[in-house]
Amino acid sequence: QVQLVESGGRLVQAGGSLRLSCAASGRAFSTYTMGWFRQAPGKEREFVSAVSWRGRNTYYAEYADSVKGRFTISTDNGKNTVYLQMNSLKPEDTAVYYCAATNKQPGRDPVGYDYWGQGTQVTVSS
Repeated sequence: QVQLVESGGRLVQAGGSLRLSCAASGRAFSTYTMGWFRQAPGKEREFVSAVSWRGRNTYYAEYADSVKGRFTISTDNGKNTVYLQMNSLKPEDTAVYYCAATNKQPGRDPVGYDYWGQGTQVTVSS
């Protein structure tokens, strides 16, 4: 089993920056995908960003239109941690952010991800 633990969520003012981290442990795969989703109260869980790699080479990265140009996804050299750098934050970014992983093909649909973290709260005040 793969375990994911998120950290870094907190209250931040609009226009500010925040970096989320997700540490993965347990079963490893030669081909892997990790992504970020978010969910606000009363709303569906939505795709934010995802990155895929084989070995040490990244071959896929994608962002939702709502965060493109503001958020950046990255991994460490060992591919056991994924980061989400969030800049120019807006109140509409307020949500619980979830880290997810899969050994299957990458995508925007949360049903395609097999492992999930507990989530970390990000609140952007105006």
